[in-house]
Amino acid sequence: MKKAIFLTLLGLILVVGTLAGIKALQIRKMIEKGKEFVPPPEIVTAASVTASSWETLLTAVGSLAAVQGVTITAEVTGKAVAIAFESGSMVEAGVLLVQQDIGVEQALLRSAESVAELNRLEFDRTKKLLADNVVSPSDFDSAKAQFTQAQAQADNIRAVIAKKTIRAPFAGRLGIRQINLGQVLNDGQAIVTLQSLDPIYVNFSLPQHMLAKIRTGLPVRVTSDALPDQVVTCTITAISPEVDTATRNISVQATLANPDENFRAGMYVNVAVVLPAKEEVLTIPATAVLNAPYSDSVFVIEDKKAEKGSAPGKVVRQQFVHLGEKRGDFVAVLSGVKAAETVVSTGVFKLRNGQEVKIDNKLAPAFKLAPAPDES
Repeated sequence: MKKAIFLTLLGLILVVGTLAGIKALQIRKMIEKGKEFVPPPEIVTAASVTASSWETLLTAVGSLAAVQGVTITAEVTGKAVAIAFESGSMVEAGVLLVQQDIGVEQALLRSAESVAELNRLEFDRTKKLLADNVVSPSDFDSAKAQFTQAQAQADNIRAVIAKKTIRAPFAGRLGIRQINLGQVLNDGQAIVTLQSLDPIYVNFSLPQHMLAKIRTGLPVRVTSDALPDQVVTCTITAISPEVDTATRNISVQATLANPDENFRAGMYVNVAVVLPAKEEVLTIPATAVLNAPYSDSVFVIEDKKAEKGSAPGKVVRQQFVHLGEKRGDFVAVLSGVKAAETVVSTGVFKLRNGQEVKIDNKLAPAFKLAPAPDES
């Protein structure tokens, strides 16, 4: 009985040992196969490091201001008896806008003019009599003074009438009417705004260290969300002679033609001053850069030499770079790569240093210096 149990246990041990050996052998073979396994090349798109000549731009945010812009107000108190304009209309210089009540002044003017005419006749008679020595010089001086005083009185009434006859001081576009017919206007009360919009000023500021680079006549490119697909060019017409002590910026003004009045006073615009000198830079697509807190890097594609058991191909080398200005889909590289080198242009986040790759640019995006998305 004991002998049978012993033989049974011995048989079980032999079976378990055999199975363990077979399993260990299988695991060893799997490990060896894993070490020999080479992952297939990663499909990537590629772009060349290109030597480009970029315009040197000084960018800023500007504000538009009318060449002439005022809020027309009443100079004297009076009731508005006629409003001769429509809100938002174009007017020429001298056009009547508002007529205040001048009935009393017109009556006073007729009286003053009759007095002035009477004094003029008296002055003329006295002048003739003085030539014949009929009147004394003092009588002549008195007649002259009375005539001058009567003229001044009439002119004073005409001036009041002119103040109550409100006209456009210059040609431009009116704003929204702020008064009503029959309303009594107090002196200084706003009536309507008037803006001359063609041309229009573009005011912006640049740091003081840029002063040596700018001058009047330099071209300025203006863009605005009001005209998202257009770049309008104007020129610098004035540079402030002083620097703002608070910001150490210098004020610059450009004059922009605005025949369609697409730009209005008070709007903000993006401004780029084009300097004469161009900058030579190395450019790559911005999507080729792997951004990281410690440094930015790109993957340079290099030839892989044929080794024992493997064919020649392409591998990537991670290269840290120092980046410069970004324009459109491209970014300037200040150091780290050389012209004509090839870098991975998309999908860099899934690569590792030394990984084998295969270039396929069939689905590569079209990189542009001034992209214009269809749905922008």
